[in-house]
Amino acid sequence: MKAIGSLVRLSTFQVEELQKRLSVIVDARTQCELKMAVLEAEAETELINARACAEAGWYMVGFREGLKVRRKAIQDRIDSLIAEEEGARDALGEAFEGLKKYEQVATNVANAARKEENRRETAALDELGLRRVASR
Repeated sequence: MKAIGSLVRLSTFQVEELQKRLSVIVDARTQCELKMAVLEAEAETELINARACAEAGWYMVGFREGLKVRRKAIQDRIDSLIAEEEGARDALGEAFEGLKKYEQVATNVANAARKEENRRETAALDELGLRRVASR
């Protein structure tokens, strides 16, 4: 029974660690998505400035090239984080399944021990009853 308890604790720890890892990945993806939103807002601001001032329009070509590079870098990072998140979710699901299996085994062992204890108690009471009947 001690070994099963240790397995349950170990599996619980593993699930918690994977949940933390998934949380870090999701936070990183959210940060990248926020960077992308800020980048889009900057692009809109620059476009408005370029329309308002002809001189700023000359710089728009270079800005757009830089914007494409930055957009691609952020999108690549988001894509890699999405793939990593899927892997982390799969690992978490497998760890959770393992935890549930160990918990089920622990429950079954506890139930079997309880049944055995009840059987012994019943046998002892039956023996006591038979001795009383025999002594009459």
